[in-house]
Amino acid sequence: MSPVESASHRRPPRAARGPAPTLHDVARAAGVSLATASRVLNGSQRKVADSFRERVESAARDLGYTANVSAQAIARGTSPVIALLVADIADPYFGQIASGVARGADEEGLIVTVAITEREPAREVRILHALRGQRPRGVILAASRAGERDAAALEELAGFAALGGRTVTFGAGGDRSIRIPNRQGAEQLGRAMAELGYRRAIGLGADEGVSTSDDRLAGFTAGFAAGGGELSRVYRGTFERESGAASMTRALADGVPSETLVFALSDVVAIGAMTAIRDAGRAVGADIAVCGFDDVPASRDVSPRLTTVGVPLRDLGYQAFRATVDAEWQQPEMRLEVLVRESTPGLPVPPDPAAPERERRSR
Repeated sequence: MSPVESASHRRPPRAARGPAPTLHDVARAAGVSLATASRVLNGSQRKVADSFRERVESAARDLGYTANVSAQAIARGTSPVIALLVADIADPYFGQIASGVARGADEEGLIVTVAITEREPAREVRILHALRGQRPRGVILAASRAGERDAAALEELAGFAALGGRTVTFGAGGDRSIRIPNRQGAEQLGRAMAELGYRRAIGLGADEGVSTSDDRLAGFTAGFAAGGGELSRVYRGTFERESGAASMTRALADGVPSETLVFALSDVVAIGAMTAIRDAGRAVGADIAVCGFDDVPASRDVSPRLTTVGVPLRDLGYQAFRATVDAEWQQPEMRLEVLVRESTPGLPVPPDPAAPERERRSR
């Protein structure tokens, strides 16, 4: 008989060994009261003698007992959980944020649970209501959404506060907020693109009222105009790659002259637009230039590499975690960086018609 077969023979499956051990079983094996066993295993703040604690923990190990998280939450008033709400876990933007949250949770010995809202207010409320019963240590809402949170959502957030939890939002709305200077970063990008010689641009955004999209489009428009450019059209969709491709397809059907610049509200949308441009037999960069926002890893892997605005997403996730657990917290100053790559190779800068007159006056 092999070692594996031998082990299996000695230790039958759980179903054959009877039901899972209970807290009563642990208390009986340790020779202590049920209350004492509960204080040791469910995280009560009440003091338990070391000798009793050792007996309870030893009995729990021998029996294979796992503590009930809900019972721990009742005993402590909170559970060792941070709840992270994102719009779409497949979006690398949220994946980077989740990575930063997980790093912070690991430092503090906490657990991260992730829920997907799909930017639907009713779904967000349902998730928040379900989470309240689990009493997480904190809730992080990482997804931008259209409009202000409704009364039902605000009631759920207030419920967390009443239970001693803390809510952190990307943008306004929570006990604490993570702020991304979207408008300023997009304005820097618009100015940089004008300096490269681009004068015509179209935008790919989300629905009006979604703050992240609105701020980025407004910032880019202002920066591009300051350099002599014009954002003439905006096509609305979602934050998904497929939406970027669909919006770009509509733009191409309406007509996109060569040397036009496409500004997408995110790298994911921009990558979708690049696919549509190639599928239409056009060239990204030399024919139609494309730029995005966020600097997700894929922006450096596509060909040509994507011009974008670098956002420290992992650090933002880590800061969001710290905001949930630190009594004193203040978000560090954030500086965004324009990263010019091959998707915007630049054009000859057109002559400034006012230059000769300025030169004459300077003599």
